[in-house]
Order: sequence, then C-alpha cells, then structure tokens
Amino acid sequence: MSSARAPATARGVLGYLGALLAPVAATAALVPLGGGVSRDYVFIYLAVVAVLAVVSGLGAATCAALVSFLLVDYFFVAPVHTLTIADQTDVINLIVFVGTALLVGGLGSRRRRAQLRAEALSVELRHANAELERLNREQAEAAAVAVRLARTEQQVHALEETDRLRAELLANVSHELRTPLGTILTGTTDLLNDGDLAQAARARIRSVVAETQRLGRLVSDMLDLARIEGRALRLDPAEVALRDAVDAAVERLRRTSPDRVVTIDFDETIEVTADWDRLGQILDNLLRNADLYSPSGSPIRVEAARGKRSMVVTRIIDQGPGIPADQRERIFERFVRSSDDADAHAGGTGLGLAIVRGLVEAHAGRVWVEDPRDGEGTRLAFALPAAGPSAVAGEDVHIDVDE
Repeated sequence: MSSARAPATARGVLGYLGALLAPVAATAALVPLGGGVSRDYVFIYLAVVAVLAVVSGLGAATCAALVSFLLVDYFFVAPVHTLTIADQTDVINLIVFVGTALLVGGLGSRRRRAQLRAEALSVELRHANAELERLNREQAEAAAVAVRLARTEQQVHALEETDRLRAELLANVSHELRTPLGTILTGTTDLLNDGDLAQAARARIRSVVAETQRLGRLVSDMLDLARIEGRALRLDPAEVALRDAVDAAVERLRRTSPDRVVTIDFDETIEVTADWDRLGQILDNLLRNADLYSPSGSPIRVEAARGKRSMVVTRIIDQGPGIPADQRERIFERFVRSSDDADAHAGGTGLGLAIVRGLVEAHAGRVWVEDPRDGEGTRLAFALPAAGPSAVAGEDVHIDVDE
C-alpha cells in the first residue's frame, strides 16, 4: 500500500504546483499582448483549469481557478495592478469566470475519476484474465496428469497380468518337464536295485540315470534363468546368518564330492539380507564351480567380511587353473566357459555363473572375479546387503574389488 501511495502523492504535489505555475505562465504570455482589451484571455485560463482538472483532479483545478481569478483581477481588470474592481460589469464577468472555471474543473475532474475507474477496472480485468489463464493451464495440466496416471495404471495392470501369465507359464513348463524326468529317474533307479540285472544293462542304465540328472539340472537352470531375465523371480528376503548358509551349502557339496575339503574363514556373527533358498543356490553354484575346477585333494576356502556401503563381501577361493583376464567379464554370460573348462566334462550346463549373477543382482548386489594371490587359482566374490539397521535397502552398489 505504501508503494502505491507514493506515486499518487507525487502526482498530487505536481498537480498543485501546476495549478500555481500554469496561470502565471499564461498571464506572462498575455500581458505583453494586451489581453485586457479583447478579454479572450478568459478562454485560455478556462483551458488551463480544464486540463488540470482532467490531469490532476478537482482540487488542483479549483486552485488554478482561484489563482487565475486573482491574476485576471490584478493584471486585466481596471484599475490594473490592484485587487480592486471599479466596474460592476467586471465583477459579474469575474464571477461568471470563476463559476465557469469551477464548472469546467468539476466536469474535468469527473472525467478524470471515470478514467481512473476505467483504468482500475482494466487492471482488474487483466489480473482476472491472467488468473483465469493460470487456472485453465493448471486445469489442463491436471487433466494431462490424470490421463498419464490412467495410462500408467493401465500399463501397470497390463505388466502385472503379463508377469502373472509368465509365472504361470514357467510353473506349468517346470511341472511338465520335471514330471517325466522324475518318472524316468525313478524308474531307472529302481532298475539299478534289481539284483538280477545284467552287468552290461546296469552300465547302460547308470548312463541313463546320469544323463537324466544332467537334463534335470539343465531344465532347472534354464527355468531359473528365464525367471531372472523375465523379472519373474520372487524373493523372500530376511536376516540370514551367512555362516549357517555356507555350512549348509558345504554339506550339500559333500554329497557329490565327499573328499573335497572346504575351509570357512570369517566371523560367525556376519548377517546378510537375503532369500535363504536363493542364497543357498548362489553358494551351491559357486562351490560346485570351484569343485569342478580344483585339482583333487586341494582345498576350497570361503571368506567373508563387511565391506563398504553396508555390504558384505563373500569370496570363494580355489586352487584351480584360474580364469584368464580377458574372460573375466564374459564368464557370467550364458553358456560361456573358460578355455580349460572342466564343467563341460562334468555334466555342467554353462548357466551356473549366469544364474549366480542374476540372483546376486536381484538382491541388489554384485558379483565379480578378483585377481588371484600366490597359490590361488580363482577368486570369485559377491556382495550382498548387510542385515541390521545399518543396511540401506535399494541403494546403489559399487564395490571396490580390493576391499
């Protein structure tokens, strides 16, 4: 309000200053011309009053009329240079002049007030139009957002339905493939228990059993990889004692490789946030990979430590031939084996490490190959979120391979 009053006050001061100076300027111009003879000077003063009324209002116009009256009386009404009037006609003329000046000033002032009201109304209309435009824009933006939300909801529903159908398809495929394989495996195993079976037939049946088991692993691995790549993998994360998960995986390894020595070297209190079954699958694949590559009788070592950014780094270390540096990035791809891969000769599918990477990344972790140290073959490491209040769910994982 104070900033709005300042220009109005300045205009008022200029108006009254003009009411004093304009009649004086008109008088200075008329006196040398003998304005007292023709009396046309009246219209000049009336014009000055009218202009001031329109520009500055009735107050300035009234002031200009009074100043004009005094100047006319002093310079143009006999006896001149005095403020007395000798002729009654001049008195009437001066009264008519003042009345006319006030009338003209009043009309001009009304004209000015109407103009100011019109300008104020115009400003209000502009503001109202601007507000309407803003409201229209906001309404249009809100409508566009609503449309986008509706489309997003439709896409989400479509994706959810696609995921459901994919999960059902994978479940059906898994059932349809595993059921006949289980039947074949059960039947051939029963035949092996038949004491009357010929030795040659027993050898062929053992071959069938081994190939059936290999095919079962391939089907299981391909279905797991399909779930990972199709984002249909379901996890049930919980706080897991890493030592318990490693002990269970080592026990499972002893069923197929009873002579393999596995040493566990880390704090038993370390916990991670992971799905128990999927963590076991990660450890099974890494231990089996180390078992396939390592020479008979050489130990496998499992290490773990708390790393950076609330992560736990676990390492599986063997004494095998190692992985060439130029193959360390590709080793986690599907069906990629190193040049001296024993997996190809031991019933492996070539999908184990690809599944490991998918499962680890599904846990917001990372898996990589480290440079071996003296006496070591391969160092495979993976990082999972640490359990407890320090763990940060969903944070980006950037693990230093040297930590």
